[in-house]
Amino acid sequence: MDKLKAMDTFVRIVDAGSLSAAAAGAGQSLTAVVRSLAALEQALGARLLNRTTRRIALTDEGRVYLERCRRILAEVDDADAALSERQQQPSGRLTLTAPVMFGSLHLAPVLAHFLQLHPGLRVDLLLVDRVVDLLEEGLDLALRIGTLPDSSLVARPLGSCRRVLCASPDWLAAHGPAPEHPSALAGCRAVRAGGLDGGGDWLFSRGAGAPVRVAPQTVFSSNQVEAALQACRRGVGCGRFLSYQVRDDLAAGRLLRLLPDWEPEAVAVQWLFPHSRLLSLRVRAFVDWATPRLAERLSERVA
Repeated sequence: MDKLKAMDTFVRIVDAGSLSAAAAGAGQSLTAVVRSLAALEQALGARLLNRTTRRIALTDEGRVYLERCRRILAEVDDADAALSERQQQPSGRLTLTAPVMFGSLHLAPVLAHFLQLHPGLRVDLLLVDRVVDLLEEGLDLALRIGTLPDSSLVARPLGSCRRVLCASPDWLAAHGPAPEHPSALAGCRAVRAGGLDGGGDWLFSRGAGAPVRVAPQTVFSSNQVEAALQACRRGVGCGRFLSYQVRDDLAAGRLLRLLPDWEPEAVAVQWLFPHSRLLSLRVRAFVDWATPRLAERLSERVA
């Protein structure tokens, strides 16, 4: 049995979601894929996949072995790339994920430019406002905003963004002048966008003073930022958003910034990798090229 080929087949099965799909993607017969998996499991003395006629699922042993296989195959790819033109010209498939709004506004244009420079590259961009398991979903890279819940991932700083409290001119006209202290917002009608503003109290801080906690009344919440922004623009309530999400609205006067001197600490924006020392050339090349361009976008001042 060719162990590396069997490992590759195993990873293909997991990524494809079925034995037949893996066989089609690899240009092999279904029989060959089944035999390869069976031989690998026999050699390891462990079942890697529980499979029925409709679906497959990783066993605990399979989950651990999958991560090791990805590492080994990535090392083999890197060794091959060192002796090929791929070391000078990124190529192949780059898979990454990012939050929906940041990905649409900033990451997608940067990716399009990078693809123009490297026509041998293919990109799969997954935009979701949830934490994606990079290993489970076979992704090379993630852009994440906020605290990192998984310490097993390797992070590289990209920049930061602020949490900005906003309201529409109509809301301010109906609820009096702009507040000068966070306490004026106690019980105010609030619009929520999930993630970093999931539904708890709002914390404000200024200088070395003690933080001020305010409990707003949530009247509208959504897991999609744009929906929450629409409600805020229409005067449903005030809302706290990340600076890049409201930059255009603030510049156009559709929203007004409240209590800028009381904004909490900036939120970190970071690249995340499964394994830093096993990054493929295409991942390293993209991150090195994209980081200063995205950092510049993040550093643009909020009105």
